Amino acid sequence: MSASLVRVGLGLGADLDGFRAAARALIATDVKPSDVVWSADGLSGGHECAGAKPLMLPKGAAKLIGSVICHSDEERHALLYGLIWRLTHGEKALLDIACDALVHRLARMAKSVHRDVHKMHAYVRFRQIDTARGERFIAWFEPDHWIVHSTARFFVDRFRGMDWAILTPRGSLHWDTQTLSVGPPAERAAAPAGDDFETHWLAYYESVFNPARLNPEAMRGQMAVKYWKNLPEAAAIPRLIREAPARVREMIAREAQPPVKRNPKKALAAMGDQALTSLAALNRQISECVPPAPFSPRAVLGEGPLGAAIALVGEQPGDQEDLTGRPFVGPAGQLLDAALEEAGITRDQIYVTNAVKNFKFKQVGKRRIHQTPTTGEIKHYRWWLLRELDFVRPRLVVALGGTAVKAMAGKTVPVLRSRGPTDLVGQWKGFITVHPSSLLRESDPAVRATAYQGFVNDLILARALV
Repeated sequence: MSASLVRVGLGLGADLDGFRAAARALIATDVKPSDVVWSADGLSGGHECAGAKPLMLPKGAAKLIGSVICHSDEERHALLYGLIWRLTHGEKALLDIACDALVHRLARMAKSVHRDVHKMHAYVRFRQIDTARGERFIAWFEPDHWIVHSTARFFVDRFRGMDWAILTPRGSLHWDTQTLSVGPPAERAAAPAGDDFETHWLAYYESVFNPARLNPEAMRGQMAVKYWKNLPEAAAIPRLIREAPARVREMIAREAQPPVKRNPKKALAAMGDQALTSLAALNRQISECVPPAPFSPRAVLGEGPLGAAIALVGEQPGDQEDLTGRPFVGPAGQLLDAALEEAGITRDQIYVTNAVKNFKFKQVGKRRIHQTPTTGEIKHYRWWLLRELDFVRPRLVVALGGTAVKAMAGKTVPVLRSRGPTDLVGQWKGFITVHPSSLLRESDPAVRATAYQGFVNDLILARALV
C-alpha cells in the first residue's frame, strides 16, 4: 500500500454512481480512509481499479449511503467511506450500534436529507408563463441539500400532464410531458415572480385564515421562515397576524348563524312563496340541502300516494336505500313487505318515508356501518318530516321505532310501553310499533318468530283503525 494520499474526484452534488465506483476501487486496493482526499467539484481525477467487485454491505447500508450522499456537508464522502471501511473490515454489525459516533452522525445527516425532500415536495409552487408551445409552469425552490434529482420521480408522477421546470441553486428539473432532463443550477431571476392564478389563491387563503387559531410559533415550527419568502401566501401572513385580534373580536361579537342550506326554514324563505306549494317542491329542497356530517349527501325521499290511508315513518335510509334512492328496499324493507302482505296491506296503498332523510354511517373498510342519529340530528330533519306529512295528509301515521317516535312526538317515548294507538304524534291519528330492523337483530329464531308475529298483528290493528 502506498503511503501517499489518494485523490478522488467526483461530480458536483450527489454523484452516487461515482462514489460507488470509487469506494469499490479503494476497498479493492485496501486504501485506508485516512489516505483518501475527496473532492466533489468534478475537476479532479477519479480512482479506478479494473475488476473491482461490488461491495457486499449489510442490509440498510445502501439506503443510508443513498441518503447521505445527497447531504451538503463536504465531509460526506469521507464519512461514508469510513463507514464502508469499517463494515468490510470486521464490523458487520456497526449499523446496529446507534450510539457509535459515526453511525449517529450519518443517521442525523440522512434525517436532514429526508426532511429536505419532504419540504421540497410540500413547498414547491408553480407559476404559469406563456411560451410559443403553450402554457409552461416554473417553480423556484432553495433546498438545503443536493436532493433535486432524487425528487424528480415525485414531481413527474404528480404533474405528468404539465410542461414544467423546477429551478434551484443546486440544479434544475425540466419536464415536457414526455421527457425529463436534469439541468444546471439556476438563479431566482429565471423564475416568474407571480401569475394570475396567484391573485385568486391569495383571496382564498385569506378567506379561510382562522384568526382564532393563530399560533405564529407553531407556524414557524411547521415551516421554517426561510421557505416563506418563496410562497405566495407568505406575503399576506404579517398583515393577517396584525389583523387577527380585531377579527377575533368581530367573530365573538357576531351571533353565530347556521348556513342557509342547513336551516330549512331560511332556505325555503330564500326560495320565495312558491316553495311550499307542493310535495315535489319540498322534496327538491330536501335534496338540495347539505346534510350535517357524517351523513351521505343523497337524500332518500318518501314514496306513495297523496291522501294515503297510512303513512309509515321509519328511522333513516340504510346502505341499500342510499344506493338506490328508495326507502325500505334493504333487509328491513324486505321484512316489512312480507309483514304488510300478511296484514293485508299492499305497498302501493301506503306512504313510506323516514324521520331522517340521509344515511348516517361509519366507514369500516369497504362496509358502511349504520349509525343511530342523535337527538340534534333528528331535530334537524323534523321540520321537513312534518311538512311532508302536511302534503301527504294520511289518516293514520305509524311510527316505526324510537327515532320515528321521537321525531313525531318531539320527545323520547318508550316504544314497547307505548306500543299501539297513540295521540303522541301531533295532529295525526297515531300508532307506535317496533322498527322491522329490530327483528333482524334478534338472534334466537323462536324469539324472532314471536316478535315478527307481534309486528304483523300491529299492522293488522293499524289497518283496522283507518
